[in-house]
Amino acid sequence: MKIVLLSGGSGKRLWPLSNESRSKQFLKVLENEKGERESMVQRVWRQIENAGLREHAYIGTSKAQVEMIHSQLGSEIEVIVEPERRDTFPAIALAATYLYSVQDVSLNETIVVMPVDPYVDEAFFHKTKELELVLNESGADLALMGVKPTYPSEKYGYIVPSLGTKANEPFVTVHSFKEKPREEEAVAMIRQAALWNCGVFAFKLNFLIDILIANDFPIQFDEMSKQYGRLPKNSFDYEVVEKANHIVALPFDGDWKDLGTWNTLTEQIETSLIGKGIMSGDCHNTHVINELDIPITLLNLPNVVVAASPDGILVSDKASSPMIKEVMKYSDQRPMYEERRWGRYRVLDYLKYPDGNEVLTKRICVTPGQNLSYQYHLLRDEVWTVVAGDGEMVLNGRHFPVKSGDVLVISRDSRHSLRAMTEMDIIEVQTGSELIEEDIVRLAFDWNEIMQLCTV
Repeated sequence: MKIVLLSGGSGKRLWPLSNESRSKQFLKVLENEKGERESMVQRVWRQIENAGLREHAYIGTSKAQVEMIHSQLGSEIEVIVEPERRDTFPAIALAATYLYSVQDVSLNETIVVMPVDPYVDEAFFHKTKELELVLNESGADLALMGVKPTYPSEKYGYIVPSLGTKANEPFVTVHSFKEKPREEEAVAMIRQAALWNCGVFAFKLNFLIDILIANDFPIQFDEMSKQYGRLPKNSFDYEVVEKANHIVALPFDGDWKDLGTWNTLTEQIETSLIGKGIMSGDCHNTHVINELDIPITLLNLPNVVVAASPDGILVSDKASSPMIKEVMKYSDQRPMYEERRWGRYRVLDYLKYPDGNEVLTKRICVTPGQNLSYQYHLLRDEVWTVVAGDGEMVLNGRHFPVKSGDVLVISRDSRHSLRAMTEMDIIEVQTGSELIEEDIVRLAFDWNEIMQLCTV
């Protein structure tokens, strides 16, 4: 059995902490058993490892999230990268071709696909192991995981079982699906033993490969990557699930939540204040998550969420917080904070002058032993001021040590890289006509390879 975790998201639902590069699954607002802060993806990966599924797991994601995944989970994580963002059907199809043509996985292998960010008990991942047996016993095209509802929610989709399903069988035959019903509809479906649909699909690899062949899509990963734009920009539910002839569902009787909005996420945040701030008076059921160095003070504001990051500040009553996705859907603001495989950066200031010249100031933190790629830029010049720490620098083939207090001038087209010996803080000032993250040409990533390209 192989597991593919889909990591997507536009970063709108938990703005301003989330953005295009740091979707909700990467926010370190939860706590593990040791009291340390962790993200949803770190929590899920830990649970998968504890369930003995780590070596069978892959993550499917977009280019924008690869470095964040490596930063939080480690560089050895097997990542299947989409050439462009589309939807769950193209993402799962791409993963299937990767397993088939690159990993040489058997066509009879069971593939389990799930979101990367469910908030569940570890028992959930032990339960997924039964999906392979369910597929074999039922002969179904697809096996889904369904959670036994604890209340008639209007926020979730429902799996409605067939009337002839036997009570003592380990799985149910699926009759239909209902997306976000009214409460009275949900009550009626729960009486029929309906399950919450948690977005987990299991199928034999040949099932999806045959679908790709029937629709004249490539089944080799390299070719699928080249033709990725041909695939319909639709969900897996629409393209595959709704057209399948025989679907079964495996019930899970345990905790499961979708922490997709501020009001649901804050239910799982242990402390009411994260970051600098003061809460005084009646602030019952109020949460402040502050990533800025400026303190936030709240007086007599119950049932409120305040979230602050370099991307912006949100102040909302919790009941209205899901509206943020709609409010921000047309925003194209560049991310002001990102985590990378080598560390992280925060945008401190951005100015655009009437003549078109731009100035962007960043604070960069490079973790010990990590290095930036060997790279150059076409549209900007940079000045680095090393604020703290020490390391080694490569600039146009020249290799030399750097330390706190050093100032480095990096003109456009200059090949450069840096490795931190201790944690390094650097203030970077960019100037140019167009200051975008895409203005980067990478020549090498590994430090040993970088050194081979340079004259020592």
